[in-house]
Amino acid sequence: MTTPPGLPHFIIAGAAKSATTWLQRSLQQSPAIFMPDHEPHFFARHYDEGMAAYEDLIAAAPAGAMRGEKSNSYLTQPEAAARIARHLPAVRLVFQLRDPVARAWSDYLMLLRRGAVDRDVARHLSPDRAAGDRFLHDGRYGHHLSRFYELFDPAQILVLKYEDLRRDPAGHLARLAAHLGLDGPLAAPLDGRVKDACAASVPRPLRRMLAPLRPILDPLRHTAPLRGLRGLVARPERYPELDPALRARIADFYRDDTAELARITGLDVSDWTTAAARPHHPARSA
Repeated sequence: MTTPPGLPHFIIAGAAKSATTWLQRSLQQSPAIFMPDHEPHFFARHYDEGMAAYEDLIAAAPAGAMRGEKSNSYLTQPEAAARIARHLPAVRLVFQLRDPVARAWSDYLMLLRRGAVDRDVARHLSPDRAAGDRFLHDGRYGHHLSRFYELFDPAQILVLKYEDLRRDPAGHLARLAAHLGLDGPLAAPLDGRVKDACAASVPRPLRRMLAPLRPILDPLRHTAPLRGLRGLVARPERYPELDPALRARIADFYRDDTAELARITGLDVSDWTTAAARPHHPARSA
């Protein structure tokens, strides 16, 4: 099978809050690779717009370039796997996963910074109250990935761990390059950092006021004027604590699913189990 002209050779398909943007920026530094800067979310959220709309997203790729895209929603949107298999049966898939407890906590803190959730941690993260909601459900990797393993040759799927990226960035990128069939090595992003949740952020009341302007401001957020303006109003975040007992209940919630993940992928997740027993540091997990 070959990739149809104008469509991606590879997709980074999740998980959210697992440094997939870091992978994307590494790939975008290679002149042999083209990826849109934004997440298209086509097979999850815009499929009814038709494949012609999707091809338009990749149309800017130079001739001969390896084409790719990143959309974290493909991991958790139930219909996405079958849609991708239907149109891109030969695509290479990349999933970067993170300790699901840490991922849920990081996702919660991100929406807390945005003012989209309140500081009632148990309301959003307790398995007996929120098992089907975004923060916990999105970390059920075994459940979500089973859809892809049913539809694709396992050789097309690379499952990476966020924790391995932190320990050995160069080795991590070497695995990615080999999976994609790249001749040369990949370089880490120029800033060399995974997103820093401890950095200062815009106060929530102001973010709520600016929310209607996000479609205009988001494409400009990396420009010097917007960075300068943000620097004037940003303040350090003060995070709530994750209660150790709640953390243990979340870890137990994921226990069977994580075992299923290890079974279908062969991934070593023993460090996640060890992490569940360690003392928790709120800011480090963001």
